[in-house]
Amino acid sequence: MREYDLSTARWRKSTYSDQNGGSCVEIADDFPGVVPVRDSKAGADGPVVAVPASAWSAFIGAVKNARFTAA
Repeated sequence: MREYDLSTARWRKSTYSDQNGGSCVEIADDFPGVVPVRDSKAGADGPVVAVPASAWSAFIGAVKNARFTAA
């Protein structure tokens, strides 16, 4: 398992996050090959998942193309 130094990461919230601290996903840019993802409600010391950049791109593409439906 590889570890990343996220001490200088600049996190940004999803544009779909609400302004009241609700469901918020944050990602950090500038990590070649991976996209660090965290839940902003867990705070700066919360867990981070490092997703391969290709998998993140596929996920975002699927979301944009409405490939997820409610069960």
